[in-house]
Amino acid sequence: MELRVWAPAARRVSLRIDGRTVPMAAADGGWFTAVDDGAGHGSDYGFLLDGADPPLPDPRSRWQPAGVHGPSRVYDHTRYTWSDDAWTGRQLAGSVIYELHVGTFTPAGTFDAAIERLPHLVDLGVDLVELLPVNTFNGEWNWGYDGVGWHAVQESYGGPDGLKRFVDAAHRAGLGVLIDAVYNHFGPSGAYAPRFGPYLSGGANTWGRSLNLDEADSGEVRRFIIDSALQWLRDYHADGLRLDAVHALVDRGATHLLEELAVEVDALSTAVGRPLSLIAESDLNDAKLITAREGGGYGLHAQWDDDVHHALHAMLTGERQGYYGDFGSPGCFATVWQQAFWHAGTWSSFRRRVHGRPVDRSRIPGHRFVVCLQNHDQIGNRATGDRLTASLSPGLLRVGAALLLTSPFTPMLFMGEEFGARTPWQFFTSHPEPALASAVASGRRREFAEHGWAEGEVPDPQDPATFHRSKLDWDGRDTDLLALYRALIRLRKTEPDLSDPRLDRVRVVHDEGVLIVDRGARTVIANLTPDPRTLPLTAECLLLTTDPSALLQGDSVTVPGESAVIL
Repeated sequence: MELRVWAPAARRVSLRIDGRTVPMAAADGGWFTAVDDGAGHGSDYGFLLDGADPPLPDPRSRWQPAGVHGPSRVYDHTRYTWSDDAWTGRQLAGSVIYELHVGTFTPAGTFDAAIERLPHLVDLGVDLVELLPVNTFNGEWNWGYDGVGWHAVQESYGGPDGLKRFVDAAHRAGLGVLIDAVYNHFGPSGAYAPRFGPYLSGGANTWGRSLNLDEADSGEVRRFIIDSALQWLRDYHADGLRLDAVHALVDRGATHLLEELAVEVDALSTAVGRPLSLIAESDLNDAKLITAREGGGYGLHAQWDDDVHHALHAMLTGERQGYYGDFGSPGCFATVWQQAFWHAGTWSSFRRRVHGRPVDRSRIPGHRFVVCLQNHDQIGNRATGDRLTASLSPGLLRVGAALLLTSPFTPMLFMGEEFGARTPWQFFTSHPEPALASAVASGRRREFAEHGWAEGEVPDPQDPATFHRSKLDWDGRDTDLLALYRALIRLRKTEPDLSDPRLDRVRVVHDEGVLIVDRGARTVIANLTPDPRTLPLTAECLLLTTDPSALLQGDSVTVPGESAVIL
């Protein structure tokens, strides 16, 4: 078989495979190639740059069974037999997403263990399962955003075959799979790609050196990223990608990497005959990302909308620290429900500048905005990783669910949210290098000390207990809350007005702690106050209530305190 590597910084490269050393021939564009008749699926290999030992893992490795510092292993995608030939995919519009972390979703923390929980997700009624990053990272457990092998699957989760079994099983169950992909930085340990060539630029972002997307020799770096993305969709049959923090992808070229990626994903979607979705996490509040290429945009299919989360969270909890300072009023909620962004060419006190631009509501549908009540960032980046169950009453938890799942956006749930999980989801790492482990732990303590947290209150990310206490507790389920989530999702799918993505048809009225959301022929009323409220409103029937004491009588409806009704 032939093995190739891009190493423009090297004068000569040798292949070390199954104990043999094979010289590689230089090819055009900084590539080196070698043919070894004894190599095949399962062969361990690495590359020696200018004769330096030990050999380095392949930047494009598909399999790292011994971890990010170990040898690469040849993986043949054709050896797996798929059983999802009848799968026609899931479009994002009209779907409900469920976000999960493989390592903490089950006690075993593997793809195979997660397969056993797929019936729960089917019964819940979700359509797409979003996996936090599954590419290789340093250590045994991690959120996944410290990944360094962008073409390989984390071995402790089950490796490449394990991911394929999960996607295959999800498709058989009628569920699509999204994969969280991180292309804005390499993790702090095990990133050997920059030893081979100019993968990094001179700039930096929050997490480290930026990727070289527009400087000298950036063409192969861009290809490296796009090939990784296409691999998840083509070879692992994923139905879409969530692209992490795309605002950190600095690209001053005429065609932005995201647009180039969207073009290639559309071509692949045509070839495989099923929808493939690209969802951006962006801090820009700029709908250009999700505007069609014909309209001068990048052509991505959706973006995360943190303004919706912040408006909901601050309104329900009363928190106003940090970036919540601009959010929380009923007027803020009304704005984001009707216009998607709160900061839309307006002042952001957290950033201390004008931020964002308005959304053209007549042209851009709400389903292009993925919104949530909770997600991995908004829980895990709190000092103690506490969920809303730690701060909200049962009534307000239900109100939040009702508002989320009747919104004009694409709703996303975080694992365990649907049954009121009380286990925290904390920041955890398992870096084996003592210096790196100490730096990560001290950095975490220092970050939260600035916000008034005492040193002992912030969990040590390197302590195995931090990881283990973040595992989802399946035994402590609130079955009543779970039944409500099921009912809300079912209602969303049977009442077209409740999933209507036309933002210019949403109307919100707020009056002394009560929100009235007009969703076409359906009305959602949320009473955020502790006292019951009777409103003059004529309706045919109560479709759903979060509190059974709600009463529809004649030309009025009585909504109990901290509850919601759908009419």
